Amino acid sequence: MKWSQALKDYQNYLHIERGLSQNSISSYLLDIKKLMKWLETNTIEESPEKITDKTIQEFIYQIAKEVNPRSQGRIISGLRGFFNYLIFEEYRKTNPLELIESPKIGRKLPDTLSESEIDAIIQQIDLSMPQGERNRALLETLYGCGLRVSEATNLKISDLFFEEGFIKVTGKGDKERFVPIANNTIKYISIYLKEIRVHQKINEKAKDTVFLNRRGNPLTRAMVFTIIKDLTEKAGIHKTVSPHTFRHSFATHLLENGADLRAIQQMLGHVSITTTEIYTHIDKSHLTKVMEQFHPRK
Repeated sequence: MKWSQALKDYQNYLHIERGLSQNSISSYLLDIKKLMKWLETNTIEESPEKITDKTIQEFIYQIAKEVNPRSQGRIISGLRGFFNYLIFEEYRKTNPLELIESPKIGRKLPDTLSESEIDAIIQQIDLSMPQGERNRALLETLYGCGLRVSEATNLKISDLFFEEGFIKVTGKGDKERFVPIANNTIKYISIYLKEIRVHQKINEKAKDTVFLNRRGNPLTRAMVFTIIKDLTEKAGIHKTVSPHTFRHSFATHLLENGADLRAIQQMLGHVSITTTEIYTHIDKSHLTKVMEQFHPRK
């Protein structure tokens, strides 16, 4: 089996059988491509079925010099999954990463913005421009509903249930969830839809998509990153701010104001409560207040 064929077969497996999103699939394939490039650079001719533990160890030793422990751990995990797939398909009997341990890394706390910083970023939007109303509605949705950037760019008009106070969100693995939406966010989306979007020439495939670019196509992830980066710089905020920062801030502010962790888990679409629990590490003072308020031996 050639590497190119193994890569293609694995891609189909991740898409059809695992039901992963294109972004997740691309990340998995990138790890394998790094190994393929290293083999080619070092003129090592070992097929996916025959590659040895020793060769993999040499590759891991090399990347350890080039990337941080977190990235190294992700690559090891990605390759381990690929070789487990080859075992599942009976191309191999053993996993060459079986005895390779991922580097120990601390749990990275997500970056957050304060409410005043979010307001400052949104205030930089030029509402005299047609895309201004769109950008305000977009940022209010990212923060007000805690969406991933792909969830926001894929949001459909048919997913908006404003009278019921919910929106339907399609998350990782095409899993759907209903997220409450505040009146404030409803107001800004409605302004954009009724005053700006309605006057656009929209491509047929984007008729049901909420957030569009000037050409009537869905906004791309890259464009959302650019919009937020530019507004953050104009606001004079010296933090690395991305669309995900708004999602982190949504969860953090809910927790700080007394929201139940299970409720936050459902709104974020986390499969495991462990993923949501990272937010409890952000503000220790909040936990202290909870203890003082609710423990019988306070």
